Amino acid sequence: MFLSTITQKIKNFFTNYLLFFLTGFFLIFSFPKFDLYFIPWFVFIPVLITLYDKKEGISFKAGFLLGLVYFFGTTYWIYHALYVYGSIPYLVSILIVLLLSSYLSLYTAFFCMLYSNLIKNTNIPALILAPTLWTSLEFIRSYLFTGFPWASLGYSQYKFLPLIQFADITGIYGVSFIILSFNGLIADIFFIKKLKDKKPLFSLSPILFSSICLLIIAIMIFSYGFYKISQDRDGSYIKVAIVQGSIDQDKKWDLSYQNMVLNTYENLTLKTNSFSPDLVVWPETALPFIFGDDKALTNRLISFQKELNSYLLFGSILIRGTEGKKVKLSNSAVLLNKNGNISYIYDKIRLVPFGEYVPLKSFLFFIDKLVYGMGDYTPGDSYLRAITPFGTFATLICYEIIFPGMVRKFFIEDGDFIVTITNDAWFGYTNGPYQHFSMAVFRAIENRKPIIRAANSGVSGYINSNGKILNTSNLFERTFLVKELKKDKTKTFYTRYGDIFSYLCLILSFVFYFSSKKNL
Repeated sequence: MFLSTITQKIKNFFTNYLLFFLTGFFLIFSFPKFDLYFIPWFVFIPVLITLYDKKEGISFKAGFLLGLVYFFGTTYWIYHALYVYGSIPYLVSILIVLLLSSYLSLYTAFFCMLYSNLIKNTNIPALILAPTLWTSLEFIRSYLFTGFPWASLGYSQYKFLPLIQFADITGIYGVSFIILSFNGLIADIFFIKKLKDKKPLFSLSPILFSSICLLIIAIMIFSYGFYKISQDRDGSYIKVAIVQGSIDQDKKWDLSYQNMVLNTYENLTLKTNSFSPDLVVWPETALPFIFGDDKALTNRLISFQKELNSYLLFGSILIRGTEGKKVKLSNSAVLLNKNGNISYIYDKIRLVPFGEYVPLKSFLFFIDKLVYGMGDYTPGDSYLRAITPFGTFATLICYEIIFPGMVRKFFIEDGDFIVTITNDAWFGYTNGPYQHFSMAVFRAIENRKPIIRAANSGVSGYINSNGKILNTSNLFERTFLVKELKKDKTKTFYTRYGDIFSYLCLILSFVFYFSSKKNL
């Protein structure tokens, strides 16, 4: 009896869940460092077909399993910061990542449940239904509970430049939509026998209909993509140097290493002088002291800057007042002009939960920050841009670059290029730093702005306004890069109007859902 029960459960797993497990597993390989970006174009086809015959409860659990594998495989690297630098036991750090993955998996679970219900109870083809639901849930995930848009499906296509150029209209979410649309088209062909009586449109000529849809979509997207890539937009050039100090995390705030850290950045910067850059960029929190508070080291940096014939942008902790006995700190970017004067300061707006602050602290009073630092940071509240003789730019700090809706706000009025500074040393040699870099490709395309990325340990590099990666550094390499970039003043549809496409998907999702209730 016991053996037969176990056998039945194994059979049920293979019947109901194995396909979803494998789908989540294969999706992992579509992201850096694997970059097998063709996988998402086919991997959902069996899932979309299978969900037609599943009950809502099983669909939800199957979708949860798909997401658990998918998200754990693409965010596992978080454990490295918790375990190596947060002094959290290995198994506990893995458990924390599993909990995060479980939360993210709720979105794929709801997708599978809603799709399973609506594909049976409406006349909406998978071609439209699947991408609309998926895009809506990805968009919600980007904002709900502070938002965590990591591993959005569209990011897997960052190297497929002719395809992704239309992100300057729809944002990253449009790319996810197209991927699911293609999977839906193929699924619809398999649905012919089941749907010919329910969906008159398909009874005419389903294969021809699907082929024409696919052909029209492909022609429009690739025509637009090749046009944008070949377009010669107006813009002058700027020469920018990136300094990658590759400072070990355990030395970064050790007072005995202050001189070593400063010497490293100064010596590398002096090597860029022969290239005569307009701007030199140091990474997030590059300074091993609080700029302006430590007078001796602040004066040393300013004296050094005066020797350069270029602007210097660097990341630093700043004191932003006091709250009782507690000092208020910000994670900031500071720009010094050629005379060593401060010409721009930007305070990071979007702080990392549990890394730079504890959300819901009154409830989660028992949780301190998970990574080593100098105290809870105070978020900035102004979308400031630096205005210089060589152009206007915004500085996105660390994971701010992964939020498309935030980045566009800096450029609604004006702008020439984007600088992003970060410290991905927390994540070692894992896939995390490569994924983080790849997401910047879409911010370049969405806003048609070239990107300069300076990372403490890498990946540092340059991306043009078409999303082409021009040059990159290696991880944990102490080096510098110099590149001439063409500025771009283009103001895109996405920059002007934001996530209209995603809101349309949300509205359609509600319409589909309530229309299905009427049909029951």
